[in-house]
Amino acid sequence: MTLRVALVGGPMYDGLYRVLDGCDVEVVAHADHPTLNRLVAERLARGERIDVLSTHSKYAPSQAAWLRPLDALLAPATVAALAPAAVARCRFAGALRCVPRNIDVRVLWANRRLLGGAAVPATWQDLAATPLAFAFPGRESGLFGTFFEIVSAHGGRLFDEAVRPVLDSAEGRHAVELLVALARRVPGLPDWHYDQVDDALGAGRVALAAAWPGATRALRAAAAGADLEPHPYLAGPHGLRSYAGCHAWAIPTTCGALDAAVGLVERLCSADANAREAESGAVCAHVEAFAAVRPADAVDARRLAITRDTIAAGMITYPPLARFPAVEDAGWMALQQALRGELDAATALARMHAAAVAVLEGPA
Repeated sequence: MTLRVALVGGPMYDGLYRVLDGCDVEVVAHADHPTLNRLVAERLARGERIDVLSTHSKYAPSQAAWLRPLDALLAPATVAALAPAAVARCRFAGALRCVPRNIDVRVLWANRRLLGGAAVPATWQDLAATPLAFAFPGRESGLFGTFFEIVSAHGGRLFDEAVRPVLDSAEGRHAVELLVALARRVPGLPDWHYDQVDDALGAGRVALAAAWPGATRALRAAAAGADLEPHPYLAGPHGLRSYAGCHAWAIPTTCGALDAAVGLVERLCSADANAREAESGAVCAHVEAFAAVRPADAVDARRLAITRDTIAAGMITYPPLARFPAVEDAGWMALQQALRGELDAATALARMHAAAVAVLEGPA
């Protein structure tokens, strides 16, 4: 039986799919993650058959009703070969809802030619004091995630210990105001997703941008690649904070070929598949495969060292919330309106907070 698979798409992810060559699979969805989530939700709600699914540790809780627990399906050795912290992030309500593909944290890339003799900013405050063009996603998860990073680096939180929203804070107001000021330096930024940020960085149109590990190979091969150098991501008074998580594989409850789907997921979790994932620069989840990665040159060695340090000390994640996508959607939409000048910072923040309260504290 041909397996029906739904895959996250884009330059950071597509290289891995060569492992599917020769496999009996039909790609029923292949899109950026927000679009993929919407397509998958519509299809699974209709009971449509999907056998293997690309998901993410932050989104799996919202999909939990449609995902088969994997604890009793995957071989113990398959899971044991993966980074324990990554596996832990893929658990929800006591079950392994997905299995990690990679670990994402952001690295700051600076275009030395555009900076000239200027120092690379080490903090958000340093960046704000310069006229440098810093690119970041102006929409969807990347925008909300950047807001999360700035809030956290300045000592704020999005949720309290009881997972109640606390977005409307001094740190939240500062984060919105900073994002608005930075967006004014980059024409068109409110329309950009991750790939457009990477394109601008690679083309030499911006001096600074943060990128996920999987973008490394493409960035260095781009027109401005020889001018790019890696640096730790921007810090605040409370240190460097990079919002992070794990792209992952899941098997939906609508799977119609369970044994074959389990076999495909185990193949995708293998050392060989993870080594191919690492070719892009991604931090693959397989511990031995990532340990075997050797830097291409001195620049790549620095990039790897920064990535490992950020994973060890700078990762922040959202709490596992079944209704998180609705919080994220309301948040980025209000933030984008602020970037466009349609809302002031205080109003945008108040709307974000009110929407999060309505989602998380309102009726299910």
